[in-house]
Amino acid sequence: MSRHEDDEQFRLFVQRQWGPLLRTAYLLTGDRGTAEDLAQTALEKTHRRWGRVLRRDAPEVYVRRAMVNTAISWRRRRRPLEVPLLTSDSAPTPDAYAQVEERQLLLTALRRLPPRTQAVLVLRYFEDLSEADTAKVLGCSVGSVKSQASRGLARLRVDFAPPVPQSPVRLEEELA
Repeated sequence: MSRHEDDEQFRLFVQRQWGPLLRTAYLLTGDRGTAEDLAQTALEKTHRRWGRVLRRDAPEVYVRRAMVNTAISWRRRRRPLEVPLLTSDSAPTPDAYAQVEERQLLLTALRRLPPRTQAVLVLRYFEDLSEADTAKVLGCSVGSVKSQASRGLARLRVDFAPPVPQSPVRLEEELA
């Protein structure tokens, strides 16, 4: 295959996959600008090896693996510049933006997970990949995907568990 044909196939691949790749990158980074940088970096790495990637017939897997590895590498090198504010003690009132707020809380909780666990949850539940496909992208065993997903979901459940109300009698005892 000629270099021109390879470049054309790569261009078509990028056109077809840009949206899904950007979504995955956003879920891995939590920031649209950083997500675009991550997707572009992964595509650049893929373009350098495009002929080999095509011969293995797995360009989506290769790009996603490059994105996960790059995101983990960036996360290790960079420390967050923003410090999240504490949530308010007041009970939220239901409004039209509740779903958006809940999604934002979920994304924040997701970003607090270890990078590998975060990658497993993004690929399994946001990208809807099977356990086998997730393992293939991450270069690990299906068992590792299962255990990482289980641990990650357990941590998210703790973050989203409703507070346990105290009985008035017990509260009075604590105050006495």
